[in-house]
Amino acid sequence: MPRVAIALGSNLGDRHANIAAATAALRDLATPGEPFLTASLHNTAPQNCPPDSPRFLNTVIDLHYSGADPLEFLDRTQSLELALGREPNPVRNAPRLIDIDILLFGKTALNDTRLSLPHPRISERPFVLLPLQEIRPDFLP
Repeated sequence: MPRVAIALGSNLGDRHANIAAATAALRDLATPGEPFLTASLHNTAPQNCPPDSPRFLNTVIDLHYSGADPLEFLDRTQSLELALGREPNPVRNAPRLIDIDILLFGKTALNDTRLSLPHPRISERPFVLLPLQEIRPDFLP
């Protein structure tokens, strides 16, 4: 049963409510009775986003997942984004209600067109690295 680390971000609408809804939805995907860790919220400046993008609210979740396929988990998290109101946007890093990124999926190393694990830009993103280390101090980039 892999431990999965997931980054959450929101910079549109009620950011706190968006993060809370995503956290609740992820809790439904987690293995019951196993630890479900949530880092504190971080109010961060947009990074590599279009000009005038609003500030983000970010956190990281760590959960146990009973499935063994990271691409299936990706499908589930992308479905959650849509269910929570995220609209597809061709502009890279455009403002969004919710962003759910898989950072780690157990010890899986993957380089697929849809998903790279561990997430290749963890160490470049303090808004991910700081909350991740808060709940996973064993993680060293």
